[in-house]
Amino acid sequence: MAVAISVDGAEAQTHDSFRGIAGAFDQTLKGVEACRNTRLPFQFNTVIRKETLSQLEDLLHMAVDCGADAAEFFDLVAAGRAKDECKEQVLSNEERRQAMEWLAQSQEGCPIVIRVPGCPMYPLLLQEKQIKPKHFALEMLRRVPYFGRGCAAGMPMGYVIVQCNGEVNPCMLLQVNLGNVREQSIVSIWENSPVLAELRRRELLTGECGECSYKITCSGCRGRAYEETGDMMATDPGCWLTTGLAVEGRQRFERTRPGKQ
Repeated sequence: MAVAISVDGAEAQTHDSFRGIAGAFDQTLKGVEACRNTRLPFQFNTVIRKETLSQLEDLLHMAVDCGADAAEFFDLVAAGRAKDECKEQVLSNEERRQAMEWLAQSQEGCPIVIRVPGCPMYPLLLQEKQIKPKHFALEMLRRVPYFGRGCAAGMPMGYVIVQCNGEVNPCMLLQVNLGNVREQSIVSIWENSPVLAELRRRELLTGECGECSYKITCSGCRGRAYEETGDMMATDPGCWLTTGLAVEGRQRFERTRPGKQ
């Protein structure tokens, strides 16, 4: 377990403008120092958006230099408040591909684990590039969200979230109401929700995600599919393998996928 510290810019202006509070960056660094002084494990959580694309390297170095145990880069999905406040900051598919390829390649020499929630395609890159970390066991990469099992929203080896009002959703990015813990147990919701039952059946994925050879090990971001199409089982519009880059991307992945002869 570790404290998750939001760091949304490599310097004060970028961080503070995104958090909406002047001085937030300095307060964040004080929190980092407090964790270090008490030997409390912590990780950096950063939202990847157009404004911070040029700061990825600095942000990763900052996490390492500050003593974080991991760096978690969230692929911005226009869900919740993000739909109204920063939708224009969502990466294009080409920007997403380039960012994920850089992060995957950086993992080889990075002394801490890099995780990317919101982008199930990222672990595919780790496998395609046959990334072997120099500073920790390869097995540690299997703790990266979605590694080998695709989008984790509501899945048996995944999670659900509970909102402050008790509402349960499959994921913070897939804000579909499954029920409320004030009215029924979380166990009952987990075991009996029709929505979760549908999510767990990968064969129900439609469009290009349904036809993709990676629908089990990737399956796309169900939250982004829902927000952009209204159908949580539809094609993930943010996947560079199911858009104009599909032919080139799929051919490259098929040539290099583990076990491919």
